[in-house]
Amino acid sequence: MMLLLIALAHTPWFLFTSEIGATLMHPADGNLADRIAQAFTIVVVDTRTHTMFGFLFAYGIWQLYSRQVAKGLPVEDARRLLRTRHWWLLAFGLVHAVLLWQGDILGTYGLIGLIMVPLFFNRSDRTLKVWIGVLLAISFVFAVGSFAAMQLLPPLPAVPNAQQPILAETDVLAALVLRVAAWFPGLLSGVASLALPTAFLFGLLAARHRILEEPAKHLPLLRTAAIGGIGVGWSAGLVQVMVHFDMLDLPNPAGFGSVHFFTGIFAGVGYAAAFGLIAHHVQTRGSGLRLPGRALLALGRRSLSGYLTQSLLFVPLLAAWGFGLGAHLSSWSAMVVAIGAWIITVAVASLLDRRNVRGPAEVALRKLSYRTLRKRP
Repeated sequence: MMLLLIALAHTPWFLFTSEIGATLMHPADGNLADRIAQAFTIVVVDTRTHTMFGFLFAYGIWQLYSRQVAKGLPVEDARRLLRTRHWWLLAFGLVHAVLLWQGDILGTYGLIGLIMVPLFFNRSDRTLKVWIGVLLAISFVFAVGSFAAMQLLPPLPAVPNAQQPILAETDVLAALVLRVAAWFPGLLSGVASLALPTAFLFGLLAARHRILEEPAKHLPLLRTAAIGGIGVGWSAGLVQVMVHFDMLDLPNPAGFGSVHFFTGIFAGVGYAAAFGLIAHHVQTRGSGLRLPGRALLALGRRSLSGYLTQSLLFVPLLAAWGFGLGAHLSSWSAMVVAIGAWIITVAVASLLDRRNVRGPAEVALRKLSYRTLRKRP
């Protein structure tokens, strides 16, 4: 399900002939079906999925590190493994951006891993909690301050969207150059915005206490995080929907985007907690997973391959340098494309799982990451 949210977040970017409204890449107009698709995406998906994956990324890093140390690998070698892995994630992200999609997130997570692991991996729980509080406070002041400041200004002219010219470029080589040029600022903004570093620290703290692996021991915390985090995120999302639909009279409606972005931290953590509660429900039911659940689990185990495959499926289909279908779609039909691409990845992952075949991207990343350990005398 997590990769479905990623697909839903990305496909609106490819509506490159639409006039952009007050929210990210969503069109300013549309019929009833489009409005429903926009509302769902703004409330549930936009600026929420990246923090959820940031949380889970940190959680997975700690699991990998703990497993290696438990097997007897020296701490310095385990840390070197993580560092190598993050450099390769950064490289994967660059290749992804060069070939397909400037909105890549792999490079951002690789960069965050390179920065956050040395700074925080050996810190105490108390230090992590303090820094979570500091980052949240800074982000809150910036979000609310930006929103308030923009409303004190007279109406500002719309800022040209930097992404549309990239996706509307029909020349393959020119589009490639534009994608790479856009990827580097996005790479840095993912760290500078503080949302992903904050989600990373939440995930690292949760992993230390095995909160998702042992949900039965942490049910009150998981329920509080899920209800509170999703509640905060969706409440701000509903306000953003009203802003997007021109239901609120604001001098500069785009200014609320900073608040919407900030609350994505809480929604992302809340989603991770909700998945922990779902896992607990499956465990306590004791009857095992049915076919749909097994297929979703198979994709989860091949999430890197699934993520890249989604781009391979819908980017050439929608971008102007490919088939250019994005020029003929609206919000609801773009959502159908996203769901279709995700269903294909679920089916392929299920087939690979039945044949006991790992995802190709996971295999490549593992081989590249562990190669330095094998070379060590």
